[in-house]
Amino acid sequence: MNAPEKLILAVDLGTSGPKVALVATTGAIVDSDVEETSITFLPDGGAEQNPEEWWTAIVRASNRVVGRQAARAGSIAAVCCTTQYSCTVAVDAAGRPLMNAISWMDTRGGRAVREVTRGWPSFQGYGIGKLSKWLRLTGGAPTHSGKDSLAHILYIKRERPDLYKATCKFLEPKDYLNHRLTGRFMATYDSINLHWLTDNRDIGRIRYDDRLLALTGIERNKLPDLIHSTELVGPLLPEPARELGVPAGIPVVGGTTDAQSSGIGSGAVRDFEGHLYVGTSSWISCYVPFMKTDLFHNMASLPSAVPGRYYVANEQECAGSCVAFLRDNLIFPSDELACGPRPEEPYKLLDQVAAKAPAGSEKVIFLPWMYGERTPIEDHSVRGGFLNISLKTRRDCLVRAVLEGVAYNSRWLLECVERFCGRPFSGLNFIGGGAKSDLWCQIFADVLNRTIRQVKDPVQANTRGAGLVGSIALGSLSFADVAAKVEIAKTFQPNAANRAIYDRLYREFLQIYKRNKAIFRRLNQLA
Repeated sequence: MNAPEKLILAVDLGTSGPKVALVATTGAIVDSDVEETSITFLPDGGAEQNPEEWWTAIVRASNRVVGRQAARAGSIAAVCCTTQYSCTVAVDAAGRPLMNAISWMDTRGGRAVREVTRGWPSFQGYGIGKLSKWLRLTGGAPTHSGKDSLAHILYIKRERPDLYKATCKFLEPKDYLNHRLTGRFMATYDSINLHWLTDNRDIGRIRYDDRLLALTGIERNKLPDLIHSTELVGPLLPEPARELGVPAGIPVVGGTTDAQSSGIGSGAVRDFEGHLYVGTSSWISCYVPFMKTDLFHNMASLPSAVPGRYYVANEQECAGSCVAFLRDNLIFPSDELACGPRPEEPYKLLDQVAAKAPAGSEKVIFLPWMYGERTPIEDHSVRGGFLNISLKTRRDCLVRAVLEGVAYNSRWLLECVERFCGRPFSGLNFIGGGAKSDLWCQIFADVLNRTIRQVKDPVQANTRGAGLVGSIALGSLSFADVAAKVEIAKTFQPNAANRAIYDRLYREFLQIYKRNKAIFRRLNQLA
């Protein structure tokens, strides 16, 4: 008889909660489950999450998955985590959190990072000497939004010096989980990117740079050692193994950030093969053989989980969260205006309503900048809204306009990414919860004027990617095998009949930002 196939316990910790899956070394999802976690928004741009809540949710989901697959539990050969990043967990020497994790949405460190990066002569608020050093060594520079990990650490150092002094290590969520699993403090080359403290010029030898540490005033001993994503952190300790319901002593793989695992899980891992992700946030990315920076559009190619390759890093803050906002606040509110319990599948109903509206939503334009924006413009004061509503505007046009507005924003990003890469994409592999909607797939194809390839089980892209990284670490696969392991469910071609209306509305979308950014700044600029 053939030996049972090895399985990877893949943990994908997102902002809204974890997915836990058992992934075969072929990349097939055997079983999965999800849990929700909360986020707390605080005054002055604060956003925090409880790491203990993360762990409790992961344990619950893992117990259900492993329990359903009890007959195959002995085949679980490794654990591999992928998580949100640009988040900061300050821990003591035992790995216990000293405060809530600071989320990627948190902007409180903006002032501190601006102070560290300023100088004379200056360019866009950066001292030119400092900026050139960051660009030369890292390929990018800390953003002034305060949302990078570096800004979080500087915020703690400035505003909570006692806590900074008590911190043994500052960890990304993935690296916090890996410590909980193994007792070892390690980060991977991709998870440390947004600390902006590493010399990334030699992709085979990423290391902390003393000049950057001195520039920021952060001590090296407060940061974890670095390994590649496919290296092993260590064996799984007995206590977390018991909690998760898996064998103790199996290897824990370095793992990746969500941006990396989604790219791998999309199957687009060869140079210049693009993928589109739409979840809470969104991005368009690919792997490239060079380090490069686009300061004007807040984009850079940074070390990746694929050996010898950089990853085009960008992010648009709100995508699926815009639809969630529509669902929770306008269509199915949970207040006195609610007409009954929320339907079990509200997104399907929203799709059905949106499909009744014509392309272009009768020229209603939705602005998706609900929490500021990172790429292709870094502007934390810009905000969302509907434009060009009349008394004749129907609800179906409002719903469709939200889908189209996110797509217009993606087109803006696509143009910048293609210029960055020096070539157009023939198509994009589409992943994330947004890719479950055939209507949205077609809207993206029409607005972007690109072939959209809907990946099968698109919401499992991250867990699939983590499973594939784990399989590669075990020697069961190579990165050259990945594309063949990812199945495309459907392909959507641009509808030429919609080209004119979408081109026209996209041009107006860009003008809306340009002509109103000063107003947004006056309304929303933080002191």
